[in-house]
Amino acid sequence: MDLGVVVGDIEKSAAFYTQAIGFRELPGFDVPAAMGGDAGLTDGKSPVHIRVFTLGEGPGATKLKLMQFREAPGARPDNTYIHSTLGFRYLTIHVKDQNAAVARLNKAGVKILAKGPYLLPEGFPKGVYLTCVKDPDGNLVELVGPKR
Repeated sequence: MDLGVVVGDIEKSAAFYTQAIGFRELPGFDVPAAMGGDAGLTDGKSPVHIRVFTLGEGPGATKLKLMQFREAPGARPDNTYIHSTLGFRYLTIHVKDQNAAVARLNKAGVKILAKGPYLLPEGFPKGVYLTCVKDPDGNLVELVGPKR
């Protein structure tokens, strides 16, 4: 699955997703202004460079495409909670080791939300924890997996 995210500061977001979460950057690509407009993705006024990041290996690896529009920065949604704004609300990343994921977050200076890592209660897979953080634009990212 690929997910495209418009960000306010491409360098801060790239650092967050590589250093704090563990994505690896791949070669990016450019979308000419006319192509963006003709496809219905943009207003067709500005080209955009897409930076591509991957988590995992092979064709099934998760890809994250980050882009910034300096000339048209866009409005920030209310990201206080997942119910604060309509639309896609969070990114779930499955991790093999919550302890390693939390150590990476701490090293990157990322604040863990609420009581995370939170052990999922009965009715969910046994021994699985949930850790929630926010990226530099306030988008919710949840890390789900066991402690090792």
